[in-house]
Amino acid sequence: MKQVIVITGASSGFGALAARALAHAGHTVYASMRETTGRNAPQVAAVQQYAAEHAVDLRTVELDVASEASCEAGIQEIIAAHGRLDVIIHNAGHMSFGPAEAFTPEQFAQLYDINVLSTQRVNRAALPQLRKQGRGLVIWVSSSSARGGTPPYLSPYFAAKAAMDSLAVSYASELSRWGIETSIIVPGAFTKGTHHFAHSGSPSDKARAAEYDQGPYAGLPEQSLKGLASLEPADADVSAVADAIVHVVDTPFGKRPFRTHIDPSQDGCEIVNGVADRVRAEMFRRIGLEDLLHPRELVQSAS
Repeated sequence: MKQVIVITGASSGFGALAARALAHAGHTVYASMRETTGRNAPQVAAVQQYAAEHAVDLRTVELDVASEASCEAGIQEIIAAHGRLDVIIHNAGHMSFGPAEAFTPEQFAQLYDINVLSTQRVNRAALPQLRKQGRGLVIWVSSSSARGGTPPYLSPYFAAKAAMDSLAVSYASELSRWGIETSIIVPGAFTKGTHHFAHSGSPSDKARAAEYDQGPYAGLPEQSLKGLASLEPADADVSAVADAIVHVVDTPFGKRPFRTHIDPSQDGCEIVNGVADRVRAEMFRRIGLEDLLHPRELVQSAS
């Protein structure tokens, strides 16, 4: 069934790839981004051109995940146009690279805001509509860094992604009785194809960072990034993440996977998540809340 979908942070990377893939799958897709008439105007034009050339229903909407007002306005624009919203995809995020000590507390807070609080703003804007419908899907683009191998110098990003993943797990049980499903997409460290590392932030305290560059950790950044790249198979393709999102959206209600790992480097996250999710399920069974592990059917599927 054709779904109305909004993807945050869809000007580039996983978001842009997923938006195009979902549009090709026959859905109405809103690639949301900020500054659609300013910095991201070229991305808006590219989306419009792509939609026209491929005859797909791919659109853009102004939505700054750092602004509650912008989230409300963007979501309401979509609902006003279609009378519904079926799928929320939390993809917006930002990476940072450098020694943890050299990042200021304000930088940690900023990374947390972009990667975690952004999802809360969008949820508060969109979930009332999904609950009203008695049906919906929330997809969270997490990261294998939340529980897998954690190379050094990525601490603000890793901490934020772990928090976002934890929030997704908590939301899952609080939405299931409303007929809203949760699915968590867990990409590994794709060092090519998304520009995450190239566009990552750096520590504000340059003097503190320099102490690491000149001390016993000299050369570590190059060693770490080279090591990550060596783990990634030559045929690793970031489009696999977009394909996984399409698969989740197109899977029938009640049969969607709680987690999907796309980790060419096999950093161990899938193993740890498997244990954690099993422990969570067992706890829910022990306290008599097993029904929260599965979405409740409130709306009959269209024939």
